[in-house]
Amino acid sequence: MTGTLINAGAIIVGSLIGMLIRSRLPKKVITIVFQGIGLFTMALGVSMWLKSDHFLLAIISIVVGGILGQWIDIDKLLTQFSDFMHRKSSKSKVLEVPGGSRFTEGIITAYMLYCVGSMSVLGPIEDGLGQTPTILYTKSLMDGISSIALASSFGSAIAFSALPLLVYQGSITLFASFFAKYMNEGVIADLTAVGGILLIGLGFNILDIKKIKVTNLLPALVVVVVLSYFFG
Repeated sequence: MTGTLINAGAIIVGSLIGMLIRSRLPKKVITIVFQGIGLFTMALGVSMWLKSDHFLLAIISIVVGGILGQWIDIDKLLTQFSDFMHRKSSKSKVLEVPGGSRFTEGIITAYMLYCVGSMSVLGPIEDGLGQTPTILYTKSLMDGISSIALASSFGSAIAFSALPLLVYQGSITLFASFFAKYMNEGVIADLTAVGGILLIGLGFNILDIKKIKVTNLLPALVVVVVLSYFFG
């Protein structure tokens, strides 16, 4: 769970910085940093994609997983859940913290930003499989910067959002580590390759090149394990 612990720590540190400066970072600074992260994300995705020799199997997994994800429309469900939580928080009695920040709305906003996304799934899986949690390291940098801006508005609520992140991502890591013993190196390589493809799509989103519903492609991670186990 090293990656998740670092991710949570980055959010807490970023929140403390945000509460100290009480002002948003210059937009141009945030923009260039995230552009750099977007480029790195795409480069990381390419390197992961090249770890597998079963390119056809990965493509089939993406196609089948994409069809399943689009049929379920995971992206829409997550958006609806996010909207529902925001509506609930706006109707509830919010707790006031120093600076007048709205605690409930802040922690929900942060949770949705940090936990609802493909990196919050791909990262813990990579960590759970015993690999270097590079995805979570990248996510930690992104979340740390975001928490500075959020904490300047919502205060300590952003730091508290590290707790549900620990539970959520930690559970996925433990789940992945449990099933890792049933996977051979070939299955892990194929899973890594598909994860790399999804990261490339995420890079397009970060760079605002093209909006890709990466969350609707997440079922491909399950499909590739099944196909690789039987046909890889």
